[in-house]
Amino acid sequence: MNFKGKKKKNQVIAANIFEQQEILKKMEAIKNNLKASTWHELETKGKFDKNEKLTFISDDMLVLGCDIGSETHYIRAIDTRGRELSKSAFPFSNTQEGFESAKDWAVEIAAANDKKQIVLGLEPTGHYWFCLATWMISNGISVVQVNPYAVKQTKELEDNSQLKDDIKDPKLIANLVKDGNFGMPYLPEKLYADLRRLSMFREQLNEDRIRFLNRLHREMKIYFPEYKDALGKFDGTFSLELLKTAPFPEDLVSLGTDGIRQIWHDAKLRGRGYSRAEEIMKYALKSVGMKDGTDASRMAVKWFVERIIELDEQLSEVEEQLNQKCMEIPHAENILEISGIGSNTLSGILAEMGDISRFDDVKEIQKLSGLGLVACSSGKHKGRTKISHRGRKRLRYWLFQAAKCVVVHSDEFKELHAYYTTRLENPLKKMQSLIAIACKVLRVIYTMLTNGTVYDPKKLKADIKRPTKLKAVAA
Repeated sequence: MNFKGKKKKNQVIAANIFEQQEILKKMEAIKNNLKASTWHELETKGKFDKNEKLTFISDDMLVLGCDIGSETHYIRAIDTRGRELSKSAFPFSNTQEGFESAKDWAVEIAAANDKKQIVLGLEPTGHYWFCLATWMISNGISVVQVNPYAVKQTKELEDNSQLKDDIKDPKLIANLVKDGNFGMPYLPEKLYADLRRLSMFREQLNEDRIRFLNRLHREMKIYFPEYKDALGKFDGTFSLELLKTAPFPEDLVSLGTDGIRQIWHDAKLRGRGYSRAEEIMKYALKSVGMKDGTDASRMAVKWFVERIIELDEQLSEVEEQLNQKCMEIPHAENILEISGIGSNTLSGILAEMGDISRFDDVKEIQKLSGLGLVACSSGKHKGRTKISHRGRKRLRYWLFQAAKCVVVHSDEFKELHAYYTTRLENPLKKMQSLIAIACKVLRVIYTMLTNGTVYDPKKLKADIKRPTKLKAVAA
């Protein structure tokens, strides 16, 4: 190689080194100036609508799309025009090293394309995105989430193909973010995080209890088919204590009436349950249950009963903690003044609702619970109006439970239910009325929590809008 060739090669190497140094400086500047925006800044100062979302995605922002996996995530980068800036999808593990490598990869692309801020869009998949979102926000990268249904519906816009995989999804997600089709993720914090976790734990314990109770029913149906008539409340304290020792007819017959009562006495039970001893003995004497396999089944019954008793104790402890946490929320105690809403129902609603300050209108919570009304109409065709069923199903469950309880125990809600189902114009079916009352309960709770007002039954009755003709007839 001649002298001129060596000189030219050295100039290229020097230029590359200088360019790399410039990129490193830009990367360091970007890292120092990264600032994550969360729902605290964007959703508590008024409604964060579509126009504001498009304004939030500024021209100097690098848009990342991330497909969440249980162990490996994939990200791709685009600009606000939708042009891809990454050569391919970048995989990284669900660890701190993986998160740091993803951040470095994104910052390098941002530096190479003169971007100053970074936003990460993701499709919420189970619980796998929690740690990633928390880490990114704490490291200055804004995190938003897109609707999984929107990702599924837009998969053919990218390449006119039905293909949907880990490599394609990040690009779809990034494009949805670029077009303002995203929402701010909400992860409960402090008191609300404890409430949410305790509520979910209570539900898991209830599911386990029901599972063991169903298995216990199966054993008893085979070896003591008359057990429901004999024992009365099957999962009551007296019944469970007896089932631990003498679950089957031959056991009860060998004990006799006095032996049955002695089991309850040794367990220090008090109440009217002792009077059922003779009734239990009558059913045991004429039982048609199977005889073979009772030894193994007796062991299974004892194990199921012990698990049910243990779960009852754990549920009681969890519910006590839930109620204590619930009362720490300002004005929550006022809601218990509504007849029919107990502490368990209230804790379920508040745990699923979360921090109420992030909502500007009660309709946002109604939509979150899946109680928002939707209809598909076009031209002369008027579709049937129904609730969306999209959102937090447990919040919808607790609101519906509250509606059923207030209709039974509260005179004003009972009157409202009667009005909805018997009014002259557009009378509702009973289920439709309960849904409407669930939304009414939600509006009452929202008002009481935001304004600190006390529940007033008279004001609730005055809010019922009756047609003028109906008022005249009533007068």
